[in-house]
Amino acid sequence: MTDDARFGAASARFYASHRDDPRSIEVDGQQVPWSVHYHARLRHWLLELEPAASVPLQLAAACQHIRRWEVPREDYDEGRRGYRTWRSDLAKMHGEIAREILEDVGYDEATIDRVDQLLRKVGLGRDPEVRRFEDAICMVFFENEYVELASKHDDAKMIDILQRTWAKMTPAGHVAARALATGLPERERGLLETATSS
Repeated sequence: MTDDARFGAASARFYASHRDDPRSIEVDGQQVPWSVHYHARLRHWLLELEPAASVPLQLAAACQHIRRWEVPREDYDEGRRGYRTWRSDLAKMHGEIAREILEDVGYDEATIDRVDQLLRKVGLGRDPEVRRFEDAICMVFFENEYVELASKHDDAKMIDILQRTWAKMTPAGHVAARALATGLPERERGLLETATSS
C-alpha cells in the first residue's frame, strides 16, 4: 500500500468512527455529527497554521477526539483533579484506538508512536509540532466551544480558563485567536481581552 493509500485508509476509518457520534451540531442548516465537524475544523486550523504539517501531525488531527463521547466528563469527580484524570484517560483511549487503526492499514511503528506522542501532548513546552497541534486545538475551541462554555460560567472562572488556554499557545496562535475574536459576541470578546491583556 502506498503512503497516500495508507493515509486515505486511516482517514476513512477515523471518519467512519466520527460518524457514530450521537451528538450533533447544525452546519449550514444541516445536522452533522459533532465529531465529524470537530475534526474537519481541526484539520482546517492545522493546515492554516502549518501548511506543511507532517503525516503524523495530520493523522493526530484526524483522530484527536476519537470516540470521546464514550467517556463522559460526568463519570469523573468535579474540579480540576477529576478533569485531569478524565483528560488523561481520554488521551490513553485515543492513542489505543489510533494505534489499532494505524497498524491495520500498515503504518510503521515509528509513525504510530509519533501519533501517540502528539495525542498525549508529550513535550508541549518544547516540541514545535506539539505546540502547533495545540494551537489548532485551541482555535477549534475558540471557534466552536468558547461561547457556549462562557454561558455556563461567571467572568472570573472564564478568565482563568482563558489564561490557561492562552499559556499553551504560541505567538502565531495568539495572532490567529485575536483575529477570530473580532467576530465573537461582546462579552466573550471582552473576556478574552481581559484575560490576555497582561
